[in-house]
Amino acid sequence: MKAEPEPWIIQAMREASFYDHPVATVELIETHISWIFLAGDNAYKVKKPVNFGFLDFSTLAKRQHYCHEELRLNRRFAPQLYLTVKQIGGSRNAPALDKDPALEYAVKMRRFPQNQQLDRMLVDNQLQLRHITKFASKIAELHKLAVSEKAGQTYGSPRSIIDPMLENFEQIRPHIKESDASKQLAKLEQWTHNAFEDLKPALRQRKKDGFIRECHGDIHLANMAWLDDQPLLFDCIEFNENLRWIDVISDIAFLVMDLDDRNESGLGWHFCNHYLQVTGDYQGLSLLNFYKVYRAMVRAKVTCLRLVQGHLNEMQQRATEELFQGYLDLAERYTLPKATPLIITHGLSGSGKTTFTSELATIYGGVQIRSDVERKRLHGIAATAKSGSPVADGIYSKQAFADTYARLQDIARMALRSGSPAIVDATFIKQNQRELFSRLAEKLQVQLTILDFPLSKETLRRRIKQRILGKTADASEATLEVLDYQLKHEDPLTRVEERFAIRVSPDTTAETIAASLPNQIVHGHSEKG
Repeated sequence: MKAEPEPWIIQAMREASFYDHPVATVELIETHISWIFLAGDNAYKVKKPVNFGFLDFSTLAKRQHYCHEELRLNRRFAPQLYLTVKQIGGSRNAPALDKDPALEYAVKMRRFPQNQQLDRMLVDNQLQLRHITKFASKIAELHKLAVSEKAGQTYGSPRSIIDPMLENFEQIRPHIKESDASKQLAKLEQWTHNAFEDLKPALRQRKKDGFIRECHGDIHLANMAWLDDQPLLFDCIEFNENLRWIDVISDIAFLVMDLDDRNESGLGWHFCNHYLQVTGDYQGLSLLNFYKVYRAMVRAKVTCLRLVQGHLNEMQQRATEELFQGYLDLAERYTLPKATPLIITHGLSGSGKTTFTSELATIYGGVQIRSDVERKRLHGIAATAKSGSPVADGIYSKQAFADTYARLQDIARMALRSGSPAIVDATFIKQNQRELFSRLAEKLQVQLTILDFPLSKETLRRRIKQRILGKTADASEATLEVLDYQLKHEDPLTRVEERFAIRVSPDTTAETIAASLPNQIVHGHSEKG
């Protein structure tokens, strides 16, 4: 459906004299549902009078309502940005702010430099792992605090999940002319149906377990900013409750998909791993790919709507068509089987396992599972808090070790069954611990790789001393006493295990190891800003 142009509002709000604060120039940004006017220190967002079914801004009353909803909901994430709702009134020939009768409404926001949006930072090579880590922690905390769906509500039911997914295909199909794209769309729609049927029990369980919450709903790089050296989300879904009351995994799937699309799958894995380590929500992995396909199709639909609305020159038309096809291709790649090796480590405290496996998970792609984090989670202790447990006692007792390795095995199983490589970061100094994972690999028929970290006692002792003196917050509580205990009780790799082992020396890079593993990376298609 084409949006009816509103030349009077555009012409008026493009004039610097329209505003009640100093404005030198006005910049207009147009999306498929909004006009955004960048004026001085502020931005004004006006909703287009459109009705796409999943979104209805067709009347002034509805636009007023959703302006106030946008203000209310986004203040959860960015109260410093969302200022007020401004009424635009008077007459169409002489519209003015705060005049009667009301002709239109705008959300007034604090303006920030656009180069601080994450999509711009990525293009400018300014987006770093530390930014992604901070956003993962921030979003994990927001999800923890988010209101859960109440008993009796339909949000998060299988029907409420599949309906918007199928709506994507219904709204795209009338606008596809090429037979190849039509076949691709039909294939993706059938995959969605099949995956939905397979995942129904998991979807119901997620709802029962309280993972349906009032989320952001539209987390991608263009709705994220690094402001005042802090992560900031903005522009959440205000126009459709069913698209906002969703599984937290659906919320993060949008960002992971967006990073994949921009050829930054490593950043996506880094985000996902840090989020999972903070939340412990590894059960959600079974749904991640399902929701990534959905999110790719959402972007395909939005891109299609831009094409339908017109107002594009030939170059913009061609570029938008390529974006649309790129999202279809990405969604299809998510449906293809990928290699899912099981990778475990073998090395004493201080050997560099955690740093190396973190880099490997980012470069190769995979779920990094940390024993130090999961051990503390089992005992209700924060990852970086100190337990005060002595060697071989407390959370490091024989039973605690057995419980921890059982937990690591459960998470690895969940990761592998979800179609993701599992990278388990633990000492694995006992042969029976390694045997658990050998049997798991055999049962699931996946490749097992042991990353062996052999270092001299002197080097290990020096590294542990440096870590203790550095006082860096970390989940590890390794001390020299712990190292001495490990040295006395270590079972060396057997001859059979040596066949699956790769020695990791201080000179070995994660890139080298990644190149030796089966290729399973999903490549994106664009360098969008």
